[in-house]
Amino acid sequence: MSIERVRTDSPWEETIGFARAVAAGDRVLVSGTMPLVGGVLQGEGDPYVQTKVAFGNALAALKPFGVGVAEVLRTRMYLTHLRDADAAARAHRELFEAAPPATTVVVVSGFVDSRVLVEVELEAFRALSPETEREG
Repeated sequence: MSIERVRTDSPWEETIGFARAVAAGDRVLVSGTMPLVGGVLQGEGDPYVQTKVAFGNALAALKPFGVGVAEVLRTRMYLTHLRDADAAARAHRELFEAAPPATTVVVVSGFVDSRVLVEVELEAFRALSPETEREG
């Protein structure tokens, strides 16, 4: 089985040494993803916007593997404040309402950038053709 990796322009990927997304067989895993665009925080102070942007970034990392929202099996949302749970949940519901994944919401003490309120992860399924399975 081959392993494929996708990297983005996130400065943390090089600093920490990780890939944004990794696919192995029919599984695609997306690393913790913050609401940054071009290295700039989006939605400062707004957990709803940060959740939408973070999931948008995570979903974009699935595209090279031919995977989209409907193939997301599990999401994780890490929040710095319990008070933000409703706003993050609303953003999640809007994105995944048509194909709800298993999900976990956890409150953490903070992130590497203290302005970040939300970080997300995804796990997705990609259907492999018989040819792809034989190649891997």
